[in-house]
Amino acid sequence: MKRNATTGLITLICGFYLLGMLNPALQEKLFLVNKAILSDGQVHGVGVGEWYRIFTVALVHSGLTHIAFNMWALFVLGNPVERAFGRTRYLIIFFVSLVAGSLTSLALAAPNQVSVGASGAIFGLFGAFAVVGKRIGANVRSILVLIGINFALDFILPNIDWHAHLGGLIGGAITAKLFLIMGKKRV
Repeated sequence: MKRNATTGLITLICGFYLLGMLNPALQEKLFLVNKAILSDGQVHGVGVGEWYRIFTVALVHSGLTHIAFNMWALFVLGNPVERAFGRTRYLIIFFVSLVAGSLTSLALAAPNQVSVGASGAIFGLFGAFAVVGKRIGANVRSILVLIGINFALDFILPNIDWHAHLGGLIGGAITAKLFLIMGKKRV
């Protein structure tokens, strides 16, 4: 059986989660922050040139519940989006959403606010799924309700970076729409 990109992403992210459990200092090197003094007493973050954090934020999660929910959502959303757009376009949607979520977080959150997780990219998959839903026979209304519920949770539960969710959602929806305009690859 051929592995798909969704399975590869889940494997990569879970692998880094396990590495972070073995070496907790690794998380501090990968999470998203604009500019903050970290445990080594030095200023770190995207604001001082550590641009890689825009991508590596997806490899760091705050705990087992966090990674479990993110990987479940990635599995549930990623597989149909990957089937609809194909592997390459799916990965582009994922990474554009990740970058859009990270940049929105950096622009709107406090400079020293730490952000972790793949949910910016996952919200991008929500956006892509909402754009392509009717074409693949999905109930778009239920997708929009799920997006609304998830945004409501952003403001009810503590320590959730709604900025990354918003940026990822917009980035994924726009990228999916552009792919549909460019021509039918799979959809």
